[in-house]
Amino acid sequence: MTPEHETTTGIPEDLSDRGRANKRGQADPFHLPPPNPTPNPPTPNPPTSNPTPNLGAAKEAPSSHRPPPRRARWSTRQLTTMALFIALGVILSLIEFPLIPGIEFLKYDASTLSALMGGFAYGPGAGCLIGMLVAWVHVLFTGNYWGAVMNTCVVIAYVLPIALIYRASVRKADRQGRPAGTASTSALILGLVLGTLLTTLVAIGANLVVTPIYTGMPREAIIAMILPALLPFNLAKAVLNSILGFVLIKGLRRFLR
Repeated sequence: MTPEHETTTGIPEDLSDRGRANKRGQADPFHLPPPNPTPNPPTPNPPTSNPTPNLGAAKEAPSSHRPPPRRARWSTRQLTTMALFIALGVILSLIEFPLIPGIEFLKYDASTLSALMGGFAYGPGAGCLIGMLVAWVHVLFTGNYWGAVMNTCVVIAYVLPIALIYRASVRKADRQGRPAGTASTSALILGLVLGTLLTTLVAIGANLVVTPIYTGMPREAIIAMILPALLPFNLAKAVLNSILGFVLIKGLRRFLR
């Protein structure tokens, strides 16, 4: 290196200039700052053996649980089966015959059995609805609206107590672990007896109220017919329905569960 490129201290000029710049506090254009050291990651706290849940935070946090969707009262299958019961009831209502000799104007039909089977299968509400619809569809063939009113009262008085007692017995059997859909024979007989008595009384009462309205007969004449005609006919009709209903429910029990 030649002398003109050296300072009096023997240090090259370019290096001495850098030293003077550092002394004046100027940035060294040839010196890059050291990179920032990577900070040490925080040391996680060791988990405790029995963490205490934050109950307050759990109460304040909004709940994401949604209630289950409301189930329909009657499924499509139940509605279809009820429609079949109604159609069967309408067909049976068109098949009439005298039940007691000498009382030809009072005729029996087995349409109440369809409502009774619906009550056994789907409860008292379904049974009563089937009986009501059968009575009013029958009006399309007879035009007797007052008869539909009487039949509605009679079928509800018959089906409602039987289906209620039967449903209560089925639920009791479920709680006791017996086969699903089974009811005790004593409960079934009790319901049929109560239904028979109640529907007989309602039928006589409906005749006393409704028959004078649409026939013009005096109520005294209706009262005179209670013992010789109305009572034996309605009682025999209810007893026959109960016997047939008992046989059907015993034979079709597993299909009506």
